[in-house]
Amino acid sequence: MDQFENREQLNITDSVDAVDAPQRMTPSERREQRKARRSQSAGEVIAALPATLRRKFRRLHHRTKTVARESRAQNFPESNRLVVQLVLFALAAIHLWTTLAREWLSHIRRRHIRLTGRQFHFSARTRRLLPPAFIACALVLAVGAVFFSQYTLATTVVYNGEVQGVMANERTAKRVASLVEAVTTETTGEPFKFEKNAIEYSSSFMPRSELTERDELEENLNREVGLVTYGYSLFINEELIGSTQYPGALESLLDQLKKNYASADSLSIDFVEDVRIGEGYVPTESIVNLGQIAELLNSTKSGEMTYTVVRGDTWGKIAMEHDMTNSELELLNPGFDIHKLQIGDELMIANAVPYLTVVVTERQNYTDDIQFDITYEDDPNLYQGDYRVISKGVFGTADVVADVVYINGIESSRNILSSVILTDPVTEHRAQGTKVRPSWYPTGTFRWPCSGRITSYFGYRNTGIRGASTNHKGLDIALSYGAPIYAADGGRVTFAGYKGAMGRVVIIDHLNGFVTYYEHNSSLLVSAGQTVHKGQQIAKAGSTGVSNGVHCHFGVQKNGSYVNPLSYLP
Repeated sequence: MDQFENREQLNITDSVDAVDAPQRMTPSERREQRKARRSQSAGEVIAALPATLRRKFRRLHHRTKTVARESRAQNFPESNRLVVQLVLFALAAIHLWTTLAREWLSHIRRRHIRLTGRQFHFSARTRRLLPPAFIACALVLAVGAVFFSQYTLATTVVYNGEVQGVMANERTAKRVASLVEAVTTETTGEPFKFEKNAIEYSSSFMPRSELTERDELEENLNREVGLVTYGYSLFINEELIGSTQYPGALESLLDQLKKNYASADSLSIDFVEDVRIGEGYVPTESIVNLGQIAELLNSTKSGEMTYTVVRGDTWGKIAMEHDMTNSELELLNPGFDIHKLQIGDELMIANAVPYLTVVVTERQNYTDDIQFDITYEDDPNLYQGDYRVISKGVFGTADVVADVVYINGIESSRNILSSVILTDPVTEHRAQGTKVRPSWYPTGTFRWPCSGRITSYFGYRNTGIRGASTNHKGLDIALSYGAPIYAADGGRVTFAGYKGAMGRVVIIDHLNGFVTYYEHNSSLLVSAGQTVHKGQQIAKAGSTGVSNGVHCHFGVQKNGSYVNPLSYLP
């Protein structure tokens, strides 16, 4: 009975305890409950923080959740922050080494079973220690990998107390130093070696970001030595013109020189010479200002420029066309007889040529004249060689397209591509004389009045002789006393006698607008009113009037004004 009562009492107590006790929770419910408690505790802690720290904590919490979510989704989360990178690297390393540890343990079990035929079991203690051990090893390896990914054992190069660069190892640094010595020796042509102990090498752990490229170290050492400089050199026909340190500067200079000759019609612009820009180390002393190179390119150098005599050329005409005086042209061509130029003779017109010859080809479209034809009919009232225009001709016009080549701005050749006639030319009709010309009648061209050396040219002069004009109006030709003087062309003598500073002078009117003067003669062989033919002797050379020696002053007037005789003499 007592036992029954006791058992009943126990059952009653258990029932009461069962009613009073809380309902049992599943493991997942217990985890959720713990998570809720932690969140509540964390919320209370965060609420107690200042507002700034709360914002930072929430931002960090949000980022951590994002990284975790991306990691679970295997999206390989990334970040530019070093701390986050280290954490991600450590987590990845832990996962990797944990997987490797499991594979290693599995391999050991399989090998043990294969060798012994018995199941292999680690002890409980060993199983507890293995994960922390692997995690510790993974962390050590991760930290080491991160360190060596950011730092390396490098060699610092110091020259003359200044750091020149940081290389991966001392061997590479010494190779760069040897290269600097070789380049300096080759460039300057003189042997060069660094002084003993001038370069110091020290090794230590350095951030990889501070490593120097070999080219940068080489450039720094060369700058410190100061004997060679990396630059850009301009060569013309393999002759060094100058060097500069600035890339692209020489190209811009050459382009600017071409643009000086360019126009809207330019097809091409080139240099005749072989122009080359070299890149590399040059002696520092060859580095010059870019303006000096430009000035040199616009100047001239020694070299001959010649001119070939063509029909109609005279000494004075050639000099005038090339902006020279007659005496300057004569100095460049000693030994030439200025009175006897021959077609095909080559005269030197300059002993200097430009450094660069620019050839420009232009496509030009223009309207050009078309020469009209001329027809003649005989007229017995005109002298032979004379003519009279009956009806004037009219030039035609044509639309022309041509490629014109200029050399240093002077036209060299013209290639007509097409010519379309716009208007036809009108023929000119002339009457030509058949009447026999008197021997004295002018031919329209002049010959030299005598043979001798020109001692004074047309234009300004300073003789130092009292009474002599400083504006010389003719040519002085030195002769021996009594040498013959000839009429330059046929005509009528208008004066023959003594005339002040002119001395004994002969003046001939050639009846075509030209009048010639023959002064300072010793004696005269013609008289006023007489007609003379071309080449007839009219006087003998002397030194009368204002004169400092025997010579003939030959002057030419055209329509009443004095002109340079050399412009009309052959």
